[in-house]
Formats: sequence, C-alpha cells, structure tokens
Amino acid sequence: MNKQNFFSDVQSKINHALENSPAKDIEKNVKAMMSQGFSKLDLVTREEFDIQAQVLAKTRAKLEALEERVAQLEAK
Repeated sequence: MNKQNFFSDVQSKINHALENSPAKDIEKNVKAMMSQGFSKLDLVTREEFDIQAQVLAKTRAKLEALEERVAQLEAK
C-alpha cells in the first residue's frame, strides 16, 4: 500500500467515525443555540454597517459644508 492510499484510507475512516459520533450532534446543537442567541441580539451585517458608515460620512461632509456656509453668511 502506498502512502497516498494509506492517508486517504485513514482520512476516510476518521471522517466516517466523526459523522457517526456524538460530536457531530453536539456541533449541530451548539450552532443552533448560537444562532438562536444571535437572533435575539440587535445585530447588523457587515454590509449594512459599511453602508451606514458611508451614509454617515456623506452626511458629515454636507453638515461641515453647511456650517461653513452659515459662518460665511453670518460674517457678511
């Protein structure tokens, strides 16, 4: 038996053992519990966060421009 076949055989046996072990059920249960916990929190996706950060940056720029314009008008 060559090394490649040996390692492939060992890997397949380990994968088969893990699929049939209680560890797989524990993993599923932990993922389900975490998903349930995260759904209760008021979280946003990274994409939503990035979009809001861009909106905020544009709003700040407009506010600064308006403040400068008001200051110029007040100076007149």
